[in-house]
Amino acid sequence: MKVSVNVIKQGEHTLVAACDLNLLGKTLKFGEINFEIHRGFYGGSIVSVDEAVNLMKHGTAVNMVGSAIVKKALEEGLIHPRAILNISGVPHAQIVKV
Repeated sequence: MKVSVNVIKQGEHTLVAACDLNLLGKTLKFGEINFEIHRGFYGGSIVSVDEAVNLMKHGTAVNMVGSAIVKKALEEGLIHPRAILNISGVPHAQIVKV
């Protein structure tokens, strides 16, 4: 599975936005909420799931959406299972390092 990863550096901080490639540009609906997997935010380099997780390990903030990337982050111990939200059946998680 390929993942789209966008790395945004701002001073000492690095935001990593990652999504399963098949979700890029789609909108998920959750009640009245529309969750847009926007190309401007998630669009970036197309990499393997392993490469994406390596980038995520170095981020100070991470935003991820999709079964493959969230599953791998869980397997690597980057997130706790209770930190995963499901939006229309698609897993989403965030990491903030303080």
